[in-house]
Amino acid sequence: MSHPHPELGLPPALPDGALRIVALGGLGEIGRNMAVFEYEGRLLIVDCGVLFPEPDQPGIDLILPDFEYIRGRLDDIEAVVLTHAHEDHIGAVPYLLRERRDIPIVGSKLTLALIEAKLTEHRIQPTKREVVEGERHAFGPFECEFLAVNHSIPDALAVAIRTPAGIVLHTGDFRMDQLPSDGRLTDLGGFARLGAEGVDLLMSDSTNAEVPGFVTSEREIAPVIDEVIRTAGKRVIVASFASHIHRVQQVIDSAEKHGRKVALVGRSMVRNMGVARDLGYLRVSPGLIVDSKEIEGWPPEDVVLICTGSQGEPMAALSRMANRDHPIRIAEGDTVLLASSLVPGNETAVNNVINGLSRWGARVVHKGNAKVHVSGHAAAGELLYVLNLTRPSNFMPVHGEWRHLRAHAKLAALTGVPDDHIVIAEDGVVVDLIDGRAKIVGAVPAGYVYVDGTSVGDVTDFALKDRRILGEEGFISIVIVVDTATGKLAGGPEIHARGSGIDPAMFDDILPQVERALQENAADGVVDIQQVRRVVRRTVGRWVSDTYRRRPMIIPVVVEV
Repeated sequence: MSHPHPELGLPPALPDGALRIVALGGLGEIGRNMAVFEYEGRLLIVDCGVLFPEPDQPGIDLILPDFEYIRGRLDDIEAVVLTHAHEDHIGAVPYLLRERRDIPIVGSKLTLALIEAKLTEHRIQPTKREVVEGERHAFGPFECEFLAVNHSIPDALAVAIRTPAGIVLHTGDFRMDQLPSDGRLTDLGGFARLGAEGVDLLMSDSTNAEVPGFVTSEREIAPVIDEVIRTAGKRVIVASFASHIHRVQQVIDSAEKHGRKVALVGRSMVRNMGVARDLGYLRVSPGLIVDSKEIEGWPPEDVVLICTGSQGEPMAALSRMANRDHPIRIAEGDTVLLASSLVPGNETAVNNVINGLSRWGARVVHKGNAKVHVSGHAAAGELLYVLNLTRPSNFMPVHGEWRHLRAHAKLAALTGVPDDHIVIAEDGVVVDLIDGRAKIVGAVPAGYVYVDGTSVGDVTDFALKDRRILGEEGFISIVIVVDTATGKLAGGPEIHARGSGIDPAMFDDILPQVERALQENAADGVVDIQQVRRVVRRTVGRWVSDTYRRRPMIIPVVVEV
């Protein structure tokens, strides 16, 4: 990824008494949140998440932060502090622990339980350290104070990091819901206390910095969900994030109120809600939840299903239902409720799912036609509130795309933070806190690391470019036999194509051109096989482009005799 200041080179050595902050993800994007703090040669990591692939990244399962910056210093890591259990903050932890398995993982009870369930699938037993809001713990030279914040998952935390270089307050993801469904408020008193003590650097969630005002309370969603379930004549299928325990609780409460049984569908949904139920974060009456395999035998008016797939993910339960590729079959009169926000970039996938569900006769209720979701991220009014409470000497917006970071920086300036104390960085940019000033001092590599099946980091951007070409334009292979002594054509050429949309009969036009080009090549005394391949690729590519205005992948196959 490019930097806003292309001239940035590697940073100098960290001066004595200074604190270094390097974001390896989460700046200029929604996802891959990971910040590395360094003091006196020791490292503290806050969050370690994944980014989900875009449609132009075919075959990719997940995108990780690049650990290269810390790979040679794994023994210097004191701990990984997890602010909450969303995938964009914990999803890359298993891959980091592959590098060093005994790195302490620090978080709240629910966060640690959900990451442990994930790590079990990777056959990793983590070294855990549970913390609660109001506590202070030292990890090497880093003293961390944990503060409660309200978010769309229970048990979220902000963390204040104290070193002799100053106090850094990292909010994590938060909002200021004054009537949260679990009664757990964002600790504004704690923020104000830190502000009075002196926050040297505030790193704050920027996701909704462009949204004016305050986010709607979670409680206002419950009546809408209740109305959908009350008025549904047949089955109700609710799609939500597998980590949105508050939303699932609302659905369960409404289902029980209206005499319906509940089934959980999707591996991550079953796993996460099982953990939440065991720990007391999800309240379920005995006998209310039934196995999804038994649900087909129940009268449709007595059933609510809660599944994954609210973002149109192709392999998630809801997408498979829409495509008739799931044991649960959508029927005429079913009601489908998409009870989550729409992640930017997923619009087409979600619309395809809505159309697929509608095709089978389902009524689809979503954010576009009903108030069925509120954001888990603070809007501009709340961000201003936190800026005024904490009165930071320096400010660094985090967790957001470029437009979000810029909007948040403008809010900071409005509250009186000097422009030269506002640091807008992106992934890999190195920020040092020295003598009360935060400054950009360099940059380190922080590119994408792709997970493709069991492969981690083997797929490059060049390979993705090839996949896109194959997917959009197809390929043409040309098989020729060449005499290595003379460079002359000894057999072929034979042309084969897949996905190019070109009639095979039309290849008769190009065969003489390939033969002529190879004859000219041999007459010039060229016998190098790589040069032969280039000649074939250039000749066929030019013909396809001139004739069909297409650019398929051209694959010359040279057999040497």
